[in-house]
Amino acid sequence: MKAVVFDWAGTMVDYGCFAPLAVFLEVFKKRGIELTAQEAREPMGMLKRDHIQALLKMERVAALWEAKYGRKPDESDIDELYAEFEPMLMETLHQYATPVPGAVELANRLREQGIKLGSTTGYTRKMMDVVTVSAKEQGYAPDTLVTSSEVPAGRPYPWMCYQNAILLDCHPMSDMVKVGDTMSDMKEGRNAGMWTVGVLKGGSELGLSQKEVQELPQEVLTEKLAHAAKRLMEAGAHYVVDEIGNLDEVLAKINGRLAAGERP
Repeated sequence: MKAVVFDWAGTMVDYGCFAPLAVFLEVFKKRGIELTAQEAREPMGMLKRDHIQALLKMERVAALWEAKYGRKPDESDIDELYAEFEPMLMETLHQYATPVPGAVELANRLREQGIKLGSTTGYTRKMMDVVTVSAKEQGYAPDTLVTSSEVPAGRPYPWMCYQNAILLDCHPMSDMVKVGDTMSDMKEGRNAGMWTVGVLKGGSELGLSQKEVQELPQEVLTEKLAHAAKRLMEAGAHYVVDEIGNLDEVLAKINGRLAAGERP
């Protein structure tokens, strides 16, 4: 294995992936549309304009929009929502760049093994200019970053992963691992021909804060973890891990499969 390509929010920083959630809820609420948190999280990991487009295509949301405005949402609605979304997100992003527990230590361990660290994101470069500065101050800085705004299309397309391979000088793609917390992450990794690993605790699929994870009754947490794992596996994950600090165990398994001649 030559490289691991990590997602950012919900995987390595921003436990629970909360930075964009409140903003999605707010911009739709201003239009008289009450999204549920589950709806708002469903397309998580996509380029944020694509995320808004996906929300408007949801049957319930589209019906609410048509009932209120007498027509189906169109491209101009997407543009207007995104124009409001971006500055609202930019105002708070710096508060959501704290590395999740175990992330910095994992990055250091991988570097000690000579493994390169790449990254992809559903944020634009402008957004990541805020996140990367704050994350670096707290100890996390991968070798490369490719954003959705720098390739022809974001997730689930593989272009960000391919660009990471170029920047990291890694080949073939089967010697690289994609790690993320959303279904779009899993599809991105699989479409790129990479081993793909989903992260549960701290991720958007689980959608819980660190405090909530600690305080939930064990049987309830176990059920929620199983549900999140199922969704990530159905989206293409080869493996899932409870938390990012446990990734080493899966990487060892992948190395074993590579040595045996297996490919993703």
